[in-house]
Amino acid sequence: MRKIIIIIASLLFVALAIFGGMAIAKNNNKPKPKFKKVIKTVYTQKIENKEIPVIITTSGNLSAKNKIELFSEVQGVLKKTSKDFKAGTQYNKNETILAINSDEFYANLKAQKSNLINAITAIMPDIQLDFPNEYEKWKQFLNSFDINKATPKLPQINSEKEKYFISGRGINTNYYNVKNLEVKLGKYTLRAPYSGILTEVLVTDGTLVRVGQKLGEFIDPSVFELEVNINEAYASLLKKGNKVKVYNLNKTQEWIATVIRVNAKVDQTTQTIKTYLQIKGENLREGMYLNADLKSKSIENATEISRKLLVNDSQLFIVKDSTLNLIDINPVYFTNNTVIVKGIENETTILAKTLPGAYSGMKVKTIKIQNKQ
Repeated sequence: MRKIIIIIASLLFVALAIFGGMAIAKNNNKPKPKFKKVIKTVYTQKIENKEIPVIITTSGNLSAKNKIELFSEVQGVLKKTSKDFKAGTQYNKNETILAINSDEFYANLKAQKSNLINAITAIMPDIQLDFPNEYEKWKQFLNSFDINKATPKLPQINSEKEKYFISGRGINTNYYNVKNLEVKLGKYTLRAPYSGILTEVLVTDGTLVRVGQKLGEFIDPSVFELEVNINEAYASLLKKGNKVKVYNLNKTQEWIATVIRVNAKVDQTTQTIKTYLQIKGENLREGMYLNADLKSKSIENATEISRKLLVNDSQLFIVKDSTLNLIDINPVYFTNNTVIVKGIENETTILAKTLPGAYSGMKVKTIKIQNKQ
């Protein structure tokens, strides 16, 4: 009985194995699932070759054309004037910018003037006896001499004898000592050489100022210069008087500048030439960073495209029969964002925007956009 049970169980196991194998074979014969191929949509534009002007974009910092650094030529305590000596203060032409206390120096000047008057007064009797014809002019000089005003010019010497007499009494020496002190007295007051504004201040009222000490900086805010570096290859295209468009970093403001100087020396490190542009206008400030577009030459039968569309800097994807193809091109001039290229036929369809993962032979759908030439 036991043998019969074993035989029946074995037959059932074999039968189950056969049915299981048939089921597996049946499942393997099912068709593989089909996936729908995705075709990407791209933006395109057509090439229109024409004459493209080469615009050299460069940049630099503005500096005032008229700018002076204020230094002291005398020593003393800085006095308070009608306007505070602080950055941002404006002054008209010939208005006092700052004044240094000169009381002690002025007293010394008066003493020297008194010495000159005494010396001339002492020789008046001798002049009346030895040079009677010259007495009146010296008398008139003394009468016109005011110790509180600028010293008048010495009377004209009419003979060698008078010349030797005046020199021998030390009149000339005393006179030029006084004139020298008067010139130095004028250095205790600094006046504006033109209408402008203080941009830097290094001292305050009451400060002891020493000889040679820098006091501040004064500029004329109406005229500025922009120094830019131009590639040596384009130097011959720049001429004095050329107009240049200048704009700020955000391109929210524009000005027209004029080329006023082109340096004759080439920087050996960068192979560039310094060019100076003059700018006038509102909202300009010392130290502003500006860009300048200088038109140099034009390239015929070319087109301008985004640098992002280039592949390996010398190839470009075109679209033909809804398929991407990679072609060789000739880049002629690169700017920060675009490139001027030659070697593309008119009406050729190219990508207008980059396509990640693009490859030659890739099928695409196209949407044409307006050309950005």
